Amino acid sequence: MELLDEMRRLIMRHTADGRQRTITGGVTIASVACSTEPVATISEPSLAIVAQGVKRTVLNGVPYDYRAGQYVVVSVDLPVVGQALEATRDKPFAVFSMSLSPAVIAPLLLETAVTGPPPAFTGLAVSDAAPELLDPVVRLLRVADRPDDLRVLAPGYQREILWWLLSGDQGALVRQIGLVDGNLALISRGIRWIREHYREHLVVADLAGLCEMSASSFHRHFRAATSMTPVQFQKQIRLQAARTLLMTRAGNVAEVGYFVGYESASQFSREYRKAFGASPGRDAAQLTAMAQNR
Repeated sequence: MELLDEMRRLIMRHTADGRQRTITGGVTIASVACSTEPVATISEPSLAIVAQGVKRTVLNGVPYDYRAGQYVVVSVDLPVVGQALEATRDKPFAVFSMSLSPAVIAPLLLETAVTGPPPAFTGLAVSDAAPELLDPVVRLLRVADRPDDLRVLAPGYQREILWWLLSGDQGALVRQIGLVDGNLALISRGIRWIREHYREHLVVADLAGLCEMSASSFHRHFRAATSMTPVQFQKQIRLQAARTLLMTRAGNVAEVGYFVGYESASQFSREYRKAFGASPGRDAAQLTAMAQNR
């Protein structure tokens, strides 16, 4: 509890204005003094540790709640909806986040012993944070305002955080991120293709070939890692892109739907309403009004 309390105090001190702050490459902290509306985003491979409050991340309709003293590992790029679920002025939501790079994880794999069968694929997992994991996080935050110390010490602290992740409950999942020739890396290749070509027609067999898998194996591993089929994943990416476009550029709903890859305006409106709870036009108006009132 002492480590968690100090982590919370340090995050609050470094984010006194309630904004997100980048501490060093790949490391950010944030705090908010009130619960937030659900926001759709693409979550990349990362670690997030909650120091205070509760965060909810929804993946394909399934909510994952994690609170003070817990962490979440995201293993692949995922279209999710996130919100600070519990946050007040007296007890703001506070979180530490760190990207999980395969290039940084891979060298550590040479130092770890592998026991047991490979883990089942999963794109997102929640666990309790052990003191060993919190300790290097707190030491990193202690030097956040000391540039020289931060420059020299931060890489070592980040390496230690990764080490304790590999040694903890989600170690097998983090290991998969670092395996260049592992199935998760191959699935990540397919996910990147969809993100970069979401407007194009998707042929699962062709994408499986790109990932050096049979169509059946690719489909099975993709669904296990993302909880979605490749076509469902592409649809989520299209809808998130459409939502951003509706807020940031002029154009009618049908034009936006066609731009992100839909061939039918009615299908676009129907799937948008199902995903976000309102028609494209009404949702864009509500989001714009909320942004203007902040």
